[in-house]
Amino acid sequence: MLRGTFFGIITALFLTSCSIEKLYQMKQSRSSPYQQIDLHALVERYLKKDKINSIEGIYSVSGLVTKKGKGFMSSTEKEKTTDRQENYAQVAILRDPEDTGRDYIELSLDKEYRPSYAVVGEFNTATSGNILVYKHLGGKNKGSSYTFATDKNSEMLEGVRVETEGNTTVTYKLTYIKIFPK
Repeated sequence: MLRGTFFGIITALFLTSCSIEKLYQMKQSRSSPYQQIDLHALVERYLKKDKINSIEGIYSVSGLVTKKGKGFMSSTEKEKTTDRQENYAQVAILRDPEDTGRDYIELSLDKEYRPSYAVVGEFNTATSGNILVYKHLGGKNKGSSYTFATDKNSEMLEGVRVETEGNTTVTYKLTYIKIFPK
């Protein structure tokens, strides 16, 4: 009798663990428009480093969108803030040691993408050390480019993208504040 109960408990634990594993795999198979990097690959990338570059770290991201233009039948130019988001995301910027044509990758640290991390952007350094060209990778092959400037210690990155729509100029500004390492 004790042997049968023991066998029943072991069987129940095995079936429960199999169903939990199956649920985990089903969750993992969700398709994402972003390249995925699991924790193992992330650790491998980190271990390939010879030293940490000053731009690498975890950043808090804020955004600002302004429109400037003349109103209908008006001769004066007006500027208006259309969107402001403070600390809306946390991202990690890491050097990309692979031969991918990019110097750094930006990984979203939002909970939505765990346990793998979405590559949401790419940075390349310009000839001047404090200028970066950033390509934000949007879903469905939509992306946008920004020109970033860094301060001396790369504690803050500021990026700007300007678009002109008729007589209106739209300016997108991203501000990255380093929160780790300090």
